[in-house]
Amino acid sequence: MAAKGRRFWLSIDIGFLSDHERLYEWLDRHEAKECGDNVATFVCEQSRNEIVQELIGLVDKECRLYLIDKTAGGRFIIGKRKRRAAWDGYAKVTADTDDPA
Repeated sequence: MAAKGRRFWLSIDIGFLSDHERLYEWLDRHEAKECGDNVATFVCEQSRNEIVQELIGLVDKECRLYLIDKTAGGRFIIGKRKRRAAWDGYAKVTADTDDPA
């Protein structure tokens, strides 16, 4: 039997001291599936705003939660983008001085 509702993805960045048990319990109740380190997907009949309000009440403000769905796209519901991503600088191109071209 197919699940009813819209599909969502949740990226979770829980701080070292953050209590994650209530969030994990919520994800388990929604039969969320693992999508990689700290990313889950679930189907829910609730509106995006209802989900956001529930999630905000489950975690402290030290964590970051990024909620994505096909209709509204993605946005942080707690926290914000880091100034520098872990991969910044990896694509720098250096000139090869031995290349005659």
